[in-house]
Amino acid sequence: MGAIHFYPNSKLQTMFLPRKATHLIRTAIVVAHIIPSPTISCSAANVSRTMVNMNKDCVGIDSHELEPIFEQKRSLRSKVRKALKNMDPNQRSQEDNAIQNSVVESSWFKASKNVCAYISSPALLEVDTSRIITEVLSSPAEERKKLYVPRVEDRNSNMKMLMISSVDDLIENSMNILEPALVDSNGNQREDVMQASDPLDLFILPGLAFDKSGSRLGRSGGYYDLFLKNYQELTKKKRWKQPLLVALSYSIQIIEEGAIPVTPFDIPVDALVSPAGFIPISVAALRRCE
Repeated sequence: MGAIHFYPNSKLQTMFLPRKATHLIRTAIVVAHIIPSPTISCSAANVSRTMVNMNKDCVGIDSHELEPIFEQKRSLRSKVRKALKNMDPNQRSQEDNAIQNSVVESSWFKASKNVCAYISSPALLEVDTSRIITEVLSSPAEERKKLYVPRVEDRNSNMKMLMISSVDDLIENSMNILEPALVDSNGNQREDVMQASDPLDLFILPGLAFDKSGSRLGRSGGYYDLFLKNYQELTKKKRWKQPLLVALSYSIQIIEEGAIPVTPFDIPVDALVSPAGFIPISVAALRRCE
């Protein structure tokens, strides 16, 4: 699948390398290639916080009905995390390469003008995005896409997407994950995508597991689902087109359809990019392939 790519910016080399629809409709199915492991705990307080934030438009949902779903998710997360930890480093590097090549060489990426993308964290075993970030930030100023990256605000699932123009705009948070500083080098507030004058074209998402119907298993915080819900409301208000939601996935993270339990809060993705290439799911994604 090609050699491992190293990028010229030292910060990217150092920080990127070796390092929640409708009502309840699915139940978890243990996938054969994921090895069972002990369930990773998820505090009731965290579940409660997420539901307080996301339940405003889901009146009538009994949290006791959702608890079995949350338990299934916890169990599945544990299995996927173990599989990711056991992933061969060479295979990981090859898959990182193939996934990023598919993204940066695609027509839908090249045509995008305003992009949200996550900054990959080796500690979280996420698909690497360093080449994608570099591709955007190294483009000539007159051709450069606007790039917004996540900054976690609190433990109540609140997250901002702030614009950066350089990797030097990124700082480590308390968990050693790179995030944008609130202000730039001149002391000016960074542009928040929720206040931007133009809509997003593309949103590149992380996750723990996915299926080919678009279900996404996150890491239990609810940050991306809450942000996407709020952004979808903004686009409706502004009468903007919805951005294409594309998740990056290692081969072992794509599991059997129906295996990911879902709640009314979960936002499905439009497409996946795996080592095998672009996997369109929604009508919007299929149109991008025409």
